Amino acid sequence: MRFQLQNLTDNMIRRIPDMDLASMIEILIISFLIYHILIWIKNTRAWALLKGLAFILVFWLVAAYFHMNTILWLGSNILGYVVTALIIVMQPELRKALEELGNKEIISNVLPFAGTKRAEGAFSDRTINEIAKACVEMGKVKTGALIVIECKSPLGDFERTGIDVDGLVTSQLLINIFEHNTPLHDGAVIVRGNRVASATCYLPLSDNLNLDKNLGTRHRAGLGISEVTDAVTVIVSEETGKISVAYKGGLTRNLDSEGLKEMLRIAQPGGSEETKKGYKIFKGRSRTDKVENRKKNN
Repeated sequence: MRFQLQNLTDNMIRRIPDMDLASMIEILIISFLIYHILIWIKNTRAWALLKGLAFILVFWLVAAYFHMNTILWLGSNILGYVVTALIIVMQPELRKALEELGNKEIISNVLPFAGTKRAEGAFSDRTINEIAKACVEMGKVKTGALIVIECKSPLGDFERTGIDVDGLVTSQLLINIFEHNTPLHDGAVIVRGNRVASATCYLPLSDNLNLDKNLGTRHRAGLGISEVTDAVTVIVSEETGKISVAYKGGLTRNLDSEGLKEMLRIAQPGGSEETKKGYKIFKGRSRTDKVENRKKNN
């Protein structure tokens, strides 16, 4: 008995493939890709589609078990058409996934000189202060606003849906644009550099299933543009007057003036690396924590 167990153990050891460093790295990469693909599927309409495909697969296995040759013949002949149909049906989700992959800035992280941007395309601290001042004033009177600030990704396609403005960014101009019952108040404002490029622009709506149901179309539009570009979007709620920022597919809510300025500096092209590294820390802090920290410093 002991001899048989020894032989069985030896056979199992011989069947285990040799693991080298390349194989381990390959397993980690495949695991990483599968994990993110599953996360992507769960957060899109592909999740319902995947459940439908799983049902068809189970039905196909049952047909194979009971030797239903006609069903198996039909399934094998239409398989190629099913793949093409899936690509067509999933076209919006696939396009969004590729856009998100392109916005990861992998090349610029590996090659620092590859992601440089001309200085004239950046927005200044003065523009940040003017936007923050306007948003605070509009929040006090509950005037809804949607301000999209261009970073590296061009927003020409969205700009063409609106009306050209080409004016220097000032708090008075922004407040006047979003004032109720004015011709330009409906839609988004696009800021390029230190100028308001266009107003009344239409933005893509986010299909994020985890978004708070209490948030309206303005927040969903702000989050949607942040999912397909690297733009930073400032949203002022018309119902509550609270200020939110959508950036890189995330939404930070209930910001005060200083919090809004800090978020805009994080997205500012050419900003300090220390500020950008603090982005995750900032997102995890509540407004109460920030207020308490300021009181301690004072």
